Amino acid sequence: MQLGLCLDPATLATLPTTHGLDFIEGHVQNFLLPHASAAEFAPHAAALRACPLTMPAANCFLPAHLKVTGPVVDSTTLAAHADIAFRRAREVGMSLIVFGSAGARMMPDGWSAARGFEQYVEALRLFAPLAQAQGVTLVVEPLNRVECNLVNTIVEGAEAVRRAEHPSVKLLVDLFHMLRNGESPDDILRVGPIHHAHLAEDRNRAAPGVNGDDFRPFLRALKKTGYNNRLTIECIWKSGPALEAAPALQALRTQLTDAGY
Repeated sequence: MQLGLCLDPATLATLPTTHGLDFIEGHVQNFLLPHASAAEFAPHAAALRACPLTMPAANCFLPAHLKVTGPVVDSTTLAAHADIAFRRAREVGMSLIVFGSAGARMMPDGWSAARGFEQYVEALRLFAPLAQAQGVTLVVEPLNRVECNLVNTIVEGAEAVRRAEHPSVKLLVDLFHMLRNGESPDDILRVGPIHHAHLAEDRNRAAPGVNGDDFRPFLRALKKTGYNNRLTIECIWKSGPALEAAPALQALRTQLTDAGY
């Protein structure tokens, strides 16, 4: 399993070592800057070219004001944002964009859940050919019920992927959201192919090892599906990655070994 952290090249440079990391995962809005000019993005691309690790993925696809559900959905603006994000992803060698974006997909009070789900699938269908044109895969990230009210479980995420019916739309499994929802490791065995994975501990979204959460049942389930690609620690650091990255990675590697990786 390849292990990564959600970091930008500048933050990575502050670490005393890369700790055997395989990659870093970026932030669409803060790193790819789809709202900004090419000149403003250029220093970010240059920093990544000089970085010792690749950035194959980025999360936080849409800002909260670019809604994909509710009474006002601006497909033209959504497509323009996505097109720039996917193009810049290709320019820096990135192949995955994570579609979490709780604010953008949060349904307004009283909105039909069935209609909201249809709108989410419509958004996936809008983005899919734009991603494909740049050699990028858009991965659906189910988000826990505290953070969002649409596409919360991995079973619901798999259904959205199925309904999108496009090779450039795949499923992400995030063990933090599964823990917070109370989902079962067996749910991992129920869904279709998994294309990317995140994790953090449930309480305070802490790094692995802080509270002692046991990921092994979930990791064993991932192993049974044949997933052995990328796993990103997407956590909230208490003291910062310079101090916490090493013990977090050690704790995760121990659990991965125990799970058969």
